[in-house]
Amino acid sequence: MEVQYTNAIGRRKSAVARVYLSEGSGKITINKKDLTEYFPSAILQYVVKQPLNLLNVADKYDVKVNLDGGGFTGQSQALRLAIARALVKINAEDKKTLKSQGFLTRDSRSVERKKPGQPKARRRFQFSKR
Repeated sequence: MEVQYTNAIGRRKSAVARVYLSEGSGKITINKKDLTEYFPSAILQYVVKQPLNLLNVADKYDVKVNLDGGGFTGQSQALRLAIARALVKINAEDKKTLKSQGFLTRDSRSVERKKPGQPKARRRFQFSKR
């Protein structure tokens, strides 16, 4: 029997999460590591599991993830978006619930580029009259 995967992608800042959802027991594997090993922080684990817990399907699906780029906060939020998108692909009726919680919205905020002649994006060098 071939295992059916539903895949989706989530992005946040410079982090990219590619998710493969399959029927299973609720195991989340990120870059071949367990969720608790990859995200030791309980807050980030909670963020990742939000869409699954909202629909009460946390122990129905196995999640395999390739995570790349960014820091841990961006990665966890990219993963949350990817999981939510994959759940909608599996069952379209869940879309309204997930959208109302804001899990299907791509957070487009990212770092503003540094401008020439300035030390940072908006910070200017100190003005000296004399």
